[in-house]
Amino acid sequence: MAEKEHSLSGNRVNRIGREIHAVCPEFDPDAFARDVIADFPRLGLKDRIARTSKGLSTHLPVTGLQAVDILLRSLPATLRDAGITNDFGFYIYAPHSHFVAEHCRTGEDLEQALDALRRFTAYFSAEDAMRPFIADFPTETFKVIESWTADPDHRVRRLASECTRPRLPWSVRIPVDLDAGIPILDQLYSDASRFVTQSVANHLSDIAEDDLPLVVDTLGRWRAEDRATQKEFTFIAREALATRLKKGDAAAYDFLGYPSDPPVTLSPVHLKSNQLRLGNQLVFTAELTAAAEANLRVNYVIYSPTKTGKRRVKAYVLKTTTVQAGQTIRLGKEHALKSTATVTLIPGTYAIEIQVNGRSSAPVEFTVVE
Repeated sequence: MAEKEHSLSGNRVNRIGREIHAVCPEFDPDAFARDVIADFPRLGLKDRIARTSKGLSTHLPVTGLQAVDILLRSLPATLRDAGITNDFGFYIYAPHSHFVAEHCRTGEDLEQALDALRRFTAYFSAEDAMRPFIADFPTETFKVIESWTADPDHRVRRLASECTRPRLPWSVRIPVDLDAGIPILDQLYSDASRFVTQSVANHLSDIAEDDLPLVVDTLGRWRAEDRATQKEFTFIAREALATRLKKGDAAAYDFLGYPSDPPVTLSPVHLKSNQLRLGNQLVFTAELTAAAEANLRVNYVIYSPTKTGKRRVKAYVLKTTTVQAGQTIRLGKEHALKSTATVTLIPGTYAIEIQVNGRSSAPVEFTVVE
C-alpha cells in the first residue's frame, strides 16, 4: 500500500504505538507493531484497520472503557499536532474507533462509547464504527445522534448524517427504516458547513436509490421552509438527485426545473467512426432544436460489454443550458475509451445515446477492438 496520509501503513502503526506508549508506559510499542505489521502484506485497508484494532486489544494493559481512555489520551493535543489538515482525518486513527465498536458495544458502556466516537471523529471520521451501535441499540443511539446535530464541531454534525446513511460506502447496512435519518437531516440541511451539507445530499442520494418520491417530498418541504440559502439548497438538491438524473427519472428532472417532456427535437447521433480500438477517442455529434424556451440537461450514455456478459451503463453530463424557441445547438464530444481504476473496458459491441432531460435518443452501436 502506498505511503500516503490516508493509508494505514507500517510506519503509521509504529506511530500509533509511540503515541500510546507516551501516555501508557506499560504498553510495548515494538511488540504491538511487530504483531500487527506481520499480517499487513496480505490485507487490504479495511482489514488492516481491524487487525490494528485487534492488536490494541492484545497489547493494551487494560480493557473496555479503560482502554478507550488510554486511546483518547494518546491523541495529539490538536489536529495540527496530528498533522491533520482536512475534515475527514487520517486513517491512522481508524483503529481507535474500530476498537470502541468491537469492545465497548454494551448497554452499560453505550453512553461513554458513543461520546468517545464523537471525540475520535475529528481525528478520523467515525461513521463506520457507529453502524454496529445503531444496529444493536437503535433507539438509544439515534437519540444521541440527534443531539449531535447541534454540536459546535461541524465534523460531529456531519457524523450525525453520515453514520445513518442507508447505503454508506464501505460499511454494513443498518436495519432501520429508510426514512429513519430524515429528522436528523431536517436539522442539518441548512448547516453553514459544506462538509455537512455534502453528507446531507449523499444521504438523500442513498434514499433516492429506493424511494425517489420520499426525497422529492423532503426537498420540496425544505424549499418551502426556506431555511437554507438558495445556493446551498440548489447544491443539495442537485447532488441528491444526480444519480436519478443519470437514470432518466422524470420526477428528478421536473423538481430541478428541467421539464421531463422537453419541447425539443434531436437529430440522430452521428459517429465519426463506428470501428474503434481501446484507447481511441469516440467522437460523436448531434443537433438539438427547441420549439419553445426550456432548461435542458443533456447527458450521453455509453453501453459497454463486461466479462460477465451484462452490459455496463454509464451516463455523463454533456451540457446544461437554457434554449430559446427556434434555437438549434450542436452537441458533441470526444470521449476516451480507456479503462480506469474501477472500470476495465474490453473489446465488443458498444452503444451510445443522448439523453435530454431524461428522454433518450435511439442508441447507435459501434465496435471496439484491441
